[in-house]
Amino acid sequence: MTTHASQAAQSVTLPASLDEAVAALAAMPAAVPVAGGTDLMAAVNSGLLRPAALVGLGRISEIRGWQYQDGHALLGAGLTHARMGRPDFAALIPALAAAARAAGPPQIRNAGTLGGNIVTAAPTGDALPVLAALEATLIVAGPEGSRREIPVSHLLAGIEMLRPGEIVGFVRVPLLHAPQTYLKATGRTGPGRATASVALVLDPARRNVRCAVGAVAPMPLRPLEAERWVAALIDWDGDRSLAPEVCAAFGEYVAAACIPDPPPAEDGSEPAALPPAALQLRRTVAALARRALGRALA
Repeated sequence: MTTHASQAAQSVTLPASLDEAVAALAAMPAAVPVAGGTDLMAAVNSGLLRPAALVGLGRISEIRGWQYQDGHALLGAGLTHARMGRPDFAALIPALAAAARAAGPPQIRNAGTLGGNIVTAAPTGDALPVLAALEATLIVAGPEGSRREIPVSHLLAGIEMLRPGEIVGFVRVPLLHAPQTYLKATGRTGPGRATASVALVLDPARRNVRCAVGAVAPMPLRPLEAERWVAALIDWDGDRSLAPEVCAAFGEYVAAACIPDPPPAEDGSEPAALPPAALQLRRTVAALARRALGRALA
C-alpha cells in the first residue's frame, strides 16, 4: 500500500512483516523506516530531514509484543513506551518499565517505540541506559531473511552499525529476577528530557552490579570500576544491605567516573576547576546513583 505525503516524503509503504519491510528498503534505498515517528516527525517539521520515502512499521504485528527465550525476554522493537509501562511488563523488566513511564507525556508514550529509541540514539533516550545496564542484544533483520545480533552498546558506541536495508526487529534482554531501578532528573517539573539518568541492576547469579548513566554523554556510560568496587562489598549470600555511607561513596565514584576532573595542565600547574554547570551535573549523577543503589538493595 502506498500513499502520498508531498511535504514529508514522496511515498509511504506499509509492509505487514519484517521481511517485507526489508524488501521495501531494498527497493527504495533512500527510504527511511518509521514506527511511532516521535523523533522523525520532529526532524521533518523542523526542516532537518526530508526523506524521499517512508517505510511504516506500524502494521508489523510480530514486533509489537514479546516472548520468552532461554532465560531472556525477546522484545519486539515496535513495543510502545505505554505498553512497556504496564504492570505485567513491569513485573518482567522493572527498570525498562520505569524508563518507559518516564519517557514523556502520554502522546509520546503512546506513539514512541523501543526500537525507535534505540535507532534514534538520542543521548536523553530513557530506554538506553537501562538496555546498557542489562547488556541487551539487538536482533537485526536483513535481506533474504537474514538475522544477526548486535550488542546494544556496540550500536550506540558506533562499533557496529546497521547496514543498508537492515531493520532492528527485536531486543533480547536477560531476565535477572533481581532488583533493578531507573531514575532520572529533568530540568522541569513533570515528564521531560533527562538532564541525567541512572539505571542500576543487580545480577546475583554473576554476583555483580551493573550501572549505566544516561544523558551526560552521547551514549550511556558504564562506570565499570565503581561497579566492581561496590559488588565486592555486597554480601550476596546474606541480606545484601550496605551502610548509607557506602551507597553515598558509590554515588560519588560513579559521578566522578562519568564527569571527571579536567586533566592537569601541560606545564604542571593545577588543572582548571570544573565549571559550575558540570559540578551541578556531577552532584545530580551522584544523588541518582546513590538512590538507585539504595532502592535496589532495599
